[in-house]
Amino acid sequence: MKTIAYLLSGVIILLLVGCGSVGPGRVTQDRFDYTAAVANSWKSQMLLNLVKIRYGDAPVFLDVGQIVAGYSIVRSFSGTATGYAYNSGPAPHGLTGQLGLSGQGSFNDSPTITYSPMTGERFARSMMMPIPPSVILNLIQAGSPIEEVFRTSVQSINGVDNRRVGRLYVRRANPEFYALLPNLERLQLSGDIGMRVQQGDKGEAKLSMIFRPKMAAAEESALRNVAKILGLDPAAREFNVIHGTVASNDREIALLTRSIYEILTDMASYITVPEAHVTERQVRPTTEDDVGPRGPISPLIRITSSAKCPADAFVAVPYLGHCFSIDNRDLPSKQMFSSIMFLFTFVETGSKEAAPILTIPTTR
Repeated sequence: MKTIAYLLSGVIILLLVGCGSVGPGRVTQDRFDYTAAVANSWKSQMLLNLVKIRYGDAPVFLDVGQIVAGYSIVRSFSGTATGYAYNSGPAPHGLTGQLGLSGQGSFNDSPTITYSPMTGERFARSMMMPIPPSVILNLIQAGSPIEEVFRTSVQSINGVDNRRVGRLYVRRANPEFYALLPNLERLQLSGDIGMRVQQGDKGEAKLSMIFRPKMAAAEESALRNVAKILGLDPAAREFNVIHGTVASNDREIALLTRSIYEILTDMASYITVPEAHVTERQVRPTTEDDVGPRGPISPLIRITSSAKCPADAFVAVPYLGHCFSIDNRDLPSKQMFSSIMFLFTFVETGSKEAAPILTIPTTR
């Protein structure tokens, strides 16, 4: 009877072990772990490409296509029992039976991660094509600061030029450009500026920038300043927005937008490089800050270099024997860096082909 009880216990244990599943318990941990890993690698890749552009190197973007986490658990259990029978009773201290149990198990974690380099005509076209003005208006309508959006993504507005970065030069912005931004920002904060996107007769998008007909005295003054700088009709409250350099009339706003590559080049120009690299002519020296009506204009982002990577950096990457990083306590630079990454998502770089169907075997 004791032997039978042991065997029944072994069978029950085997059944309980066989009913366990590793899948549901891994969902929460895997989701957060892979999200953090992809986000950190994306930040490092973006910063590295900014540094490479600063040094005249070619940027390379590698996209994480798919992540397939496969798990398998192999379990086995066995038991043996042997009984001895004696005609005249067992000998003193003799064995009447034997019971043996054995078990083994193995756990296999084999994730499959696919990478796809962003190359080819589609990627080149997406990197070099200007951002549509509708994207600019949508960002402003969503609450993104006008100063940030215009300084990063707009090259000129009604002929008033923003800072321009070329391969061998950095040209400062027109002073009127920096005088325009605080007035637009005031109108945005007061809620007196709005955007409208409509479909035209031929299916094209018709964009408009609208100002409230009644404003407070301070906002009315800001609107007059905007109209004076851009050459607009001060009595009008709705202006058509087009993509171009020069407006055709005083009720039109011409936005010459930048491409993603131009934005990255502009951001890269703010990187502070080691003096040794400048002396060795590996890179051009960092240019001085622009000057506006109220004095020097703060850089959009601060990326510094050091001999070693700081332990508490927001993001840091090594390059040519030095470490380039963004301070975790530099909130404006962190927000600007995140905005660049968000803006990068507006660029279509993937193919419209259907993704492959994967069949994942499961073993339990």
